[in-house]
Amino acid sequence: MTNLLDKALEDLGLKYDDLNVAERETYRQKSFQAKTLTIPDLIDNVRVMKDSVALQLSDTPDMEENQDTNCKLKARLKNYIVLEAFLTSPEKAERALKQSLEGVNKK
Repeated sequence: MTNLLDKALEDLGLKYDDLNVAERETYRQKSFQAKTLTIPDLIDNVRVMKDSVALQLSDTPDMEENQDTNCKLKARLKNYIVLEAFLTSPEKAERALKQSLEGVNKK
């Protein structure tokens, strides 16, 4: 089955192989954007992003010059945890949101 981008190229008399590097990158980005995203896909993407941030945070030393970076990574990680909880179950989402807000109120 031909996707819409392939059809557009065909209408212009082009093929994917005719595109230069920048055009191929744009094609891939648009192709990804055109994909129908399901809830399980979204959950998987959030988990991958959460794991990536957790790894980056664990690899960043707790030194004074990294304080800002660590603070931002922790905030992103917390957001991904809440988002994942929201997507997987309402009870987990409520619990994660309350825990997140308690941490903010302590400061």
